Amino acid sequence: MEFQKDNRFVSGRLKSVTFAYKGAYKLITTEHSVMTQFFIGIIMTIAGFYFNITTTEWIFQIFAIGLVMSVEGLNTAVEKVADFIHPEYHERIGFIKDIAAGAVFFSALTAVAVGLLIYLPKF
Repeated sequence: MEFQKDNRFVSGRLKSVTFAYKGAYKLITTEHSVMTQFFIGIIMTIAGFYFNITTTEWIFQIFAIGLVMSVEGLNTAVEKVADFIHPEYHERIGFIKDIAAGAVFFSALTAVAVGLLIYLPKF
């Protein structure tokens, strides 16, 4: 059976949203690093309510959580594609995976900086 793209505007967009939801669900339920980041995002959201952070602080916090989750998802996709293409260890594949993990590291450092800027003054 060949894939048939839905070119109709509304039904095509609804299918796209369904695929995106399925992908997000798969990320959160199958990938331990994403589970960890998601859990930290929930904890930080609870902290935001507890410390009654400002609207501006909420904006930065939501962007930081979204950044980390997005980059973590892209990192997972890169790893899955690399493993599919070359299941055994390969130096170049390892290099590619390390770079993708480095991007997650940068986004996580950014999120930590945002969290410190928001929450340190509250202590």
